[in-house]
Amino acid sequence: MQVRRFGRTNWNVSEIGYGMWGASGWKGSDDSQSEQSLDLAVSKGVNFFDTAWGYGEGHSEQLLGKLVKRHQSKKIYVATKIPPMNFKWPSKKSYTIGECFPVSHIKEYTETSLKNLGVEKIDLMQFHVWEDAWATDESWQRAVEDLQKEGKVDAFGISVNRWEPENCLETLKTGLIDSVQVIYNIFDQAPEDALLPLCKKLDIAVIARVPFDEGTLTGTITKDTTFEEGDWRASYFVPENLISSAEHADRLRPILPSGMTMAEMALRFILMNDDIATTIPGMRKERNVLANTGVSDGKKLSLDLYNELKKHRWDREPTSWSQ
Repeated sequence: MQVRRFGRTNWNVSEIGYGMWGASGWKGSDDSQSEQSLDLAVSKGVNFFDTAWGYGEGHSEQLLGKLVKRHQSKKIYVATKIPPMNFKWPSKKSYTIGECFPVSHIKEYTETSLKNLGVEKIDLMQFHVWEDAWATDESWQRAVEDLQKEGKVDAFGISVNRWEPENCLETLKTGLIDSVQVIYNIFDQAPEDALLPLCKKLDIAVIARVPFDEGTLTGTITKDTTFEEGDWRASYFVPENLISSAEHADRLRPILPSGMTMAEMALRFILMNDDIATTIPGMRKERNVLANTGVSDGKKLSLDLYNELKKHRWDREPTSWSQ
């Protein structure tokens, strides 16, 4: 497993991290299966695990806490997130900081996460939604500073709303944010415009989430794909999105190298960018862990293929279904 420097924290984190939403936030989640996959990931060198209170109302955090206890001899970086107080994802420009992250809520859910995780200090606490209009509000700034002074949180981050990579730039300039989690993949290349250059300048770590575009870039989503009732993807892949997503994936098939899966190509595309500290695919099943961690072998895509993939940028705007 290759490691990368996590911005100014100077942590050395696995370039393939582990996104834990699927561990308890998706239909069909199974604790036994999740624990086996988590243990396998650790054995393969994964040391960065990203969860949130919102993933099963703390259940995913509890699974991560148990993992840390099972592997006390290894450093596992624990990243979690504070849910907005109105429990609405994503945030909207009309929401105020008081509706989403008042000081009491920030501190209450930090304590809740500490308890769920069973740790004395959280490595990375992130705001699970964000609006850049909140940047200069001193209340959240004081809360961040207080929790760090109290030794309860090491570093703070922001998880940026889908398809709004620049909705945090002023906040990053406050000097209080150590990482940004943003959607970045073959289709979603917009972070390269302004977010990644600013993070590089300020030495802020970038976590690339949704590397497979919610499944489109695994090559398994087609125009006829359906999802079970209760699977959140049923509300995301509405016909308008499903058809367009499948068409974009189909355009990649002719350039897929022989012997390489589309998922592997998607991860290797992200790892070509040195401004990315880690990417966090979901890995509910052991076969996914083996496939994803196997990509961290130091090998690069050919420049010809990489430049061809750059042409598949797909800029999208937030909608009622983009969540």
